[in-house]
Amino acid sequence: MEERNQLPGETLNDIKHLMKRSSRFISLSGLSGVAAGICALAGAKIAEGMVKEVEQGDSYVPFRSESSDWLTLKLTGVGAIVFVAALLLSFTLTLRRAKKLNLPVWDYTSRRLLVNIMVPLITGGLFIAGMLNYGEWRFVAPACLVFYGLALINGSKYTLTDIRYLGYLEIMLGIANMWWLGYGLLFWAIGFGVLHIVYGVVMWWKYERKS
Repeated sequence: MEERNQLPGETLNDIKHLMKRSSRFISLSGLSGVAAGICALAGAKIAEGMVKEVEQGDSYVPFRSESSDWLTLKLTGVGAIVFVAALLLSFTLTLRRAKKLNLPVWDYTSRRLLVNIMVPLITGGLFIAGMLNYGEWRFVAPACLVFYGLALINGSKYTLTDIRYLGYLEIMLGIANMWWLGYGLLFWAIGFGVLHIVYGVVMWWKYERKS
């Protein structure tokens, strides 16, 4: 009799679990955030050295509007390499987690997640490309952080809701950077490096540690 009374509750929990798995991409690995953060910090360190080579005097002011076309090309290359490296590591770690959970990586939910993330990212990328076309570096780092935060918030309804809070932090950091434009590289490193590592560790501890 006791077992029979427990069945409806257990069935309801199973249904909720299945609905969550079907409507949200829950295979996202916390370690992918850590890997992306490490890549971002490494890229920021390399970019810092490049910027210092063209700075005048002893003061260091990242992302000055007088940066040469060659510096712009090199920094863009570093950014592209960091993005590809972080993407490959994130995909590999997420694929490994999906196999552990016996869940598909590419289905309707993951496609919806990708679309909702890519719309703000593509928009932000085109906006930043326009600024670079006019040699305007001062707002590149804030724009990166704000549009990336919007992408995370927009995609959070298709994955772990915790990612929304990371998006809020990225946006706030980008807005704060608007008031300290001379330190764009520092804010970029904090947003894409430190926050990703902290978020990844928290997500791993919350969702993956027991498994």
